[in-house]
Amino acid sequence: MKRSIEDTSVVFIGAGNLASNLAPALKQQGFEPVQVYSRSKESASVLAARIGCGFTTRTEDIVSGADLYVFAVRDDVLPRLLPCVPPNKGLWIHTAGSLDMHVLAPYSRRYGVIYPLQTFSKNRETDFSVVPVFIEGCNSEEEKVLAGIAGRISKRVIPVSSETRRHIHLAAVFACNFTNYMYAAANKILSERHLPFDILRPLIDETAAKVHRLDPAEAQTGPAVRYDEQVMNRQMELLTDPLLKTLYAEISRGIFMQSREKTTPPSHEQ
Repeated sequence: MKRSIEDTSVVFIGAGNLASNLAPALKQQGFEPVQVYSRSKESASVLAARIGCGFTTRTEDIVSGADLYVFAVRDDVLPRLLPCVPPNKGLWIHTAGSLDMHVLAPYSRRYGVIYPLQTFSKNRETDFSVVPVFIEGCNSEEEKVLAGIAGRISKRVIPVSSETRRHIHLAAVFACNFTNYMYAAANKILSERHLPFDILRPLIDETAAKVHRLDPAEAQTGPAVRYDEQVMNRQMELLTDPLLKTLYAEISRGIFMQSREKTTPPSHEQ
């Protein structure tokens, strides 16, 4: 790695949602993109044009003289892709939440992780300055390098182990992916009655705003908190999808148990 982060050359391996946000953010901070690899020519060429570098769809043509190799591909793809990348002396990093850092160890002497805790879309620009970025390096020297890289795009850089990162990713799945699934379920319920999803947006915004001020358990409301069986049974009768009916019952039970834990004083029995 060069002493000056600004002239660090970067190869981006993957051109999906994360790479399409991370690559422009790094370039804006002075990093030098030299190539984008993707199996999809369209994805690779679009991202390469955006950041002003070349692209390839062949692993054997990935350039070998860059300082930094950023692997931003699906978790199940990475282990199969790594043996195909030509060996080099650059710093290899992956960006996955659930993969151990040492998946890179057989292929590079210098490796680590930069994991931005955010949901990404190609057509929506991300403000990385407010995104927590979790890092892990194969040794203290490389971790300092990663802290310097991540610190150029984010105000919140946190070193964590692979095991801790897995738990962070799990929490993120509940907070983001599962929550968005619930939005989709709500949209389905409304669309069946020819109602627009945007009637829920003020409610969604207020719910999200409350957890900036309150512990999520304290912010919980609704019939399940008081276990109002009459209301819950009437609502379950409206559901025709067996999966949504099951989810309604199980999540309501979870909400009620959570409310009991919050209000029940601790036992002092020996």
